Amino acid sequence: MRRRRLREASDDTTGIDLTPMLDVVFIMLIFFIVTTSFIKESGVEIERPQSSEATARPDTQVLVAITQDGAVWVDGEAVDAHRVGAKVAALVSGNGSVVVQADRRSTTGLLLEVMDRIRQAGVDNVAVAANRDAG
Repeated sequence: MRRRRLREASDDTTGIDLTPMLDVVFIMLIFFIVTTSFIKESGVEIERPQSSEATARPDTQVLVAITQDGAVWVDGEAVDAHRVGAKVAALVSGNGSVVVQADRRSTTGLLLEVMDRIRQAGVDNVAVAANRDAG
């Protein structure tokens, strides 16, 4: 009779407590969400020009793309070149930066017009994207 009571008592405590593991997983999830930087993608593939002096811009918030046929893309949608400044200014917060990705076959005049429109909208930190060449 005594053995039956011991065996019944030991059956209740044979489970593994998963609470500490779940706590660690949720803390890691919160850490990754907080440390992730969110960039508004341009929404189109661009063939960027090569540059030996290109440097990374980790503080980029918005990417603006100019295609070879002259279309301007912001946040996954085509935007009129005259309205690109207002669209980008609405997406940039604080002292965020904007990177313009101009296709190597696009016109320089359109690139300068887009950069001017963005600066006129109050965004001062604007850069042009390039691929760093190996040479």
